[in-house]
Amino acid sequence: EVTGEVTGEVTGEVTGEVDRFLKVFGDQPISREEAQSLLQLKSQANFRDRYLMPALAAGLIERTLPDKPNSRLQKYRLTAAGKRWVAENEIP
Repeated sequence: EVTGEVTGEVTGEVTGEVDRFLKVFGDQPISREEAQSLLQLKSQANFRDRYLMPALAAGLIERTLPDKPNSRLQKYRLTAAGKRWVAENEIP
C-alpha cells in the first residue's frame, strides 16, 4: 500500500524536464556532461536546477558516488522508482 502512495507523490512531482531527463538513461550510469549532451543543453546551471536536482529530490535517480557529490567522476543512474516511472510512461 505504501508503494502506491509513494508512486503517486513522485508522479505528481515529475516535470517535463525531469521526464525528458529520465528517458535518456539506459542501463549504464551517465555523467552530467553526457546527460547534458544527450538533452542538447548548454547551461550547467539550468541543467542542475531544472533537471538534475528535481530528479534527485524525487528519488528517481541516484549518485554512483553518494559520499562525493561534487566528484568529477560522479555519475547518475535510475533508482527502482525511476525505472518504474520510465516504464509506466513509455510511449507505446
